[in-house]
Amino acid sequence: MSAVTPLPAPTAPTVPVPIAELLAVVREYVDASRYDAAERLLDHVLAATPRHGESLHLKGYIAFKRERGEEAAALMEQAMAAGAAAPRQLCNLAEVYRLLGRLDDGLKLIRRAQALAPTDAVGHFNEAMLRYERLETDLCVRAARRAIALKPDLPEAHMRLGQTLLLVGDLQEGWEEYEWRYQISGAQPLMPKTDRPQWDGRRLGPGERLLLVADQGFGDVIMFARFLPWAIERAAEVTVATSGEMKPLLERHFPGPTYFSRWDEAGAFACYCPFSGLPRLAGTRVGSIPDTTPYFRALPDRVAHWSARLDALVPAGKKRIAIAWAGRPTHNNDRNRSIALDMLAPFGAVPDIALLALQKGPAVAQAAGWKGQAPLIVLDPEIRDFDDTAAILQHVDLLVCVDTSLGHLAGALGRPAWIMLPYAPDWRWLMARGDSPWYPSLRLFRQPEPRAWTPLIAAVAGELAAFAAQAPSRSG
Repeated sequence: MSAVTPLPAPTAPTVPVPIAELLAVVREYVDASRYDAAERLLDHVLAATPRHGESLHLKGYIAFKRERGEEAAALMEQAMAAGAAAPRQLCNLAEVYRLLGRLDDGLKLIRRAQALAPTDAVGHFNEAMLRYERLETDLCVRAARRAIALKPDLPEAHMRLGQTLLLVGDLQEGWEEYEWRYQISGAQPLMPKTDRPQWDGRRLGPGERLLLVADQGFGDVIMFARFLPWAIERAAEVTVATSGEMKPLLERHFPGPTYFSRWDEAGAFACYCPFSGLPRLAGTRVGSIPDTTPYFRALPDRVAHWSARLDALVPAGKKRIAIAWAGRPTHNNDRNRSIALDMLAPFGAVPDIALLALQKGPAVAQAAGWKGQAPLIVLDPEIRDFDDTAAILQHVDLLVCVDTSLGHLAGALGRPAWIMLPYAPDWRWLMARGDSPWYPSLRLFRQPEPRAWTPLIAAVAGELAAFAAQAPSRSG
């Protein structure tokens, strides 16, 4: 019997496709976030033409969207060397440089883009973003205003202008520009889908229900919650949309409204307002921020529980220093505000303290590698909610953390906390202040230059050593 020889596979004919048509499909994939499919097509193009500038740039853009900044910069630099140096391409690379902290390099590219396309609002907006990171607030405002003059409906430019004006203390215009935040693509789902108007601050009559939305992050909700009494006083009927994590705190401290955590529970309402829009309606200025702290209080039973628990966990005679080193990873400025635990090694050399990690989320795993002399006690497995955290803060001498909701919680409780801020901080911390008009119990420490955590942490460690040397002062 003779062996059966399989027939060879038919050779598929080669069909030439213009690169422009392939790249059009790539852009459709990118717009739909189908990055794997887009990269496969780009790899085919680059296999045939390795120095095709636009393909290299698009591949870099995909790397950027996947948060691979160094790879994105390298690919876009290759693309620029291959001739992909149109104004928008220069702006894209400048934005990558900004996120990598290469601010001078980014500014050089923006100047090139502006020279090529002086009337393109995007180039001026990108300049504003870079100027903010460099803390060049006057130049940031000027660039944002140029972008708005060229494209009045560019919400990102309005938002950057608003944040910068708030940072420098111009709250009157700052609040108005800040209202553009929900016009930015992707932000609207935080607000209800409705044809009802946004509240203008007027007193509402009987039957006119006001919906308040606890928008943005946990820290924002805590900070803006101080305006709830002002809003509640202006409406006979109020409902509050909030997350499940915040609902118990708000219900307990601001009784009266109906609180819910699902949009299908909203019911009918006459108008709505996000928490973050209340200070604008209240006409808040730096000198008139409501100082009602403490406006949160820990639950007595939790306070009693954590009193006994910490007495059992913390060595006697040690100052209790609570710490947190990272915020929510999805925050749009997390790269600047969060650090690795090992950067706090100087804290571990401070005598007579015990460190209590209040950190939540993936960063907790870093505690396993702690090598500091000061003991590090990880409380994450036992912290169920913000009420546990609030009770713990009643039994520590000090909280030291990066810019996260923990600092806001300590401030709302009137507990002492030191906040370590990036060089270009969030607008609420204002400029060059060591204190906060939002929270009198807080002390602010600022980087001397962009991403300069080492000198900042060294300064805080020195202050911490002096603090620990003082006579015991913790109150339960």
